[in-house]
Amino acid sequence: MAIYRLYAGNDGQSHLEETSLANHPELTEGQAARSISFREWPPGHFIDWHPAPRRQYIISLGGEIEIGLGDGTTVRYGPGDARLVEDTSGQGHTTRVVGDQPSLTAVIPLAD
Repeated sequence: MAIYRLYAGNDGQSHLEETSLANHPELTEGQAARSISFREWPPGHFIDWHPAPRRQYIISLGGEIEIGLGDGTTVRYGPGDARLVEDTSGQGHTTRVVGDQPSLTAVIPLAD
């Protein structure tokens, strides 16, 4: 289980950094959120290139998701992995449900 940050770089591409509470203690402080919703996608579900619609946390609860980046890198997330998704501009990323289980996530948009 890990915490990741997905962000847009100056090159218009999405980039990923793994973070930790030790390196980013501000993550232990409360953050204002707008809501929480749950999303379930079937195995094989694919979303082509897209930027995030807003800054949000996505926490994987079940199944496995693969995120594709513009440089060809793919990263898989499973139960317990949390992503701060803030690549709201540029090319964005792809999203695919891998494996034979549906993906279940909690989506928490951050307040403006």
